[in-house]
Amino acid sequence: MSPRPIPPHGTYARANGSPGYRKACKCQPCLVARRRHDKRWKVNRDLGKPASVDAAPARKHLALLRETYTWRSLATATGLAESNLYYIANGARATIHRDTHHSILAVHPKTTAVDTLHIDALGSRRRLQALMTIGHSVRSIARECRIAKDRAHDIALGLQPTVRSDVAERIKAAYMRLAFRPAPANKHTNRTRNLAASRGFHGPLAWEDIDDPECQPETDTAVTPRRFKAVVDPDRVARLTLLGRTNEQIAAELGCHERTVSRVRRRAEMQQAA
Repeated sequence: MSPRPIPPHGTYARANGSPGYRKACKCQPCLVARRRHDKRWKVNRDLGKPASVDAAPARKHLALLRETYTWRSLATATGLAESNLYYIANGARATIHRDTHHSILAVHPKTTAVDTLHIDALGSRRRLQALMTIGHSVRSIARECRIAKDRAHDIALGLQPTVRSDVAERIKAAYMRLAFRPAPANKHTNRTRNLAASRGFHGPLAWEDIDDPECQPETDTAVTPRRFKAVVDPDRVARLTLLGRTNEQIAAELGCHERTVSRVRRRAEMQQAA
């Protein structure tokens, strides 16, 4: 969350300061603001109006606002710090200042579709599954998307029916970078491919329109090209062998089984011996 800017002169927050962070301001506008605040506090005390109120109504309203607002846009609309809003929303604060209560309740939910915060996770789910199909691990995908590994896992398995629009955009951008880039050859590559195959995931080439709910995957198109290339291109296997790659690493890069690489290498050795 972004840090809250320094309050302007003539406000109680600037006049009061923040212990350990910001000194109290003693300019004339700030002194006036402080006196006005203290007088209002004394009047409310005499009238039986406490400065703090129950946070439950504000928390309930924040849950409604979060359907169409991000934390940043909520901070702008209410004039409050993002961290303050977050702590109120998750129940960390049982009471809040009366002014904070009024600032939150004064904001109304957005109604236009363009402002919707959450969208269908279909496109995001298919993209994550496609990247897993070609060997990218959930951890590496999550890092590329700048989201938590558990969230990427839940989206990929269909456990999260909707995603925030900004998360969907990050997944889409990561997919464009990784979809046709070979997955790094490591212990996670084949494991991820096997997991994707066992769950019936489809690779990037299987989708004509990955966001279209009516689009059906073309499985033959997605699988055949990579395996066919590994079988008919022994020169590439030979080059990777000269670079010191193991059968497992070559298979991960070409998208085939280790036995295929082993057969190609044995065939090349027999030809050289003859």
